[in-house]
Amino acid sequence: MYQRLTNSPVFKGLTPEDIEKLIKQVNYRIKNVEAGLLIAQREEECTSLTIIIQGSVRGEMLDYSGKILKVEDIYAPRPIAAAFLFGQNNFYPVDVISNEETILLVIPKESVLKLFQLSDVFLKNYLNAISNRAQFLSRRIWFLSFKTIKGKLAQYILNMAEPDKTRIVLPLTQKDLAEFFGVTRPSLARALGEMEKDKIIEVNRKEITITNRNLLVKLLE
Repeated sequence: MYQRLTNSPVFKGLTPEDIEKLIKQVNYRIKNVEAGLLIAQREEECTSLTIIIQGSVRGEMLDYSGKILKVEDIYAPRPIAAAFLFGQNNFYPVDVISNEETILLVIPKESVLKLFQLSDVFLKNYLNAISNRAQFLSRRIWFLSFKTIKGKLAQYILNMAEPDKTRIVLPLTQKDLAEFFGVTRPSLARALGEMEKDKIIEVNRKEITITNRNLLVKLLE
């Protein structure tokens, strides 16, 4: 367990021995869950830091029509909703459901506060984790403000490409990028195909070449 946790954002820079020493000084529990189990419900109070040791979970929510929307998948060894452990509205924003048989490390809030006192590294990692998450969500909201998929793609590509750069490599798969934009994968693929047909870009798997920057910029209008 401790070796796996060295790859968790909140334990970054700590050895397995360091993590074991810290964990054994606080209250915690290991939770084994089956696939498809509801781990946390939307609007449920977040009272513990939960870290995935093995397996994965997904965040889901219902839209006004009753349709289930998957927000994201979270894989080991990432924490779940770390930013919602503190604050006035410390409630889970979505339902959390296990994708597969999953093992969780659950640390109560009081124990997390003690870990902050015991380890400056853990404290810094935790603050970085929730700050990075807030910045990610801020960028995602910005992209969602664009009405068309082509507009979202244009902004994303131009963000990655410097003024004199015409070629980029996407860090995400089309599936992950579609989820980031809040659209379906077929819709994203269709938009990329149309942009390529219009000779705005060339697509070769994850590599995108800008062939007409002016037309790409016009998609932002």
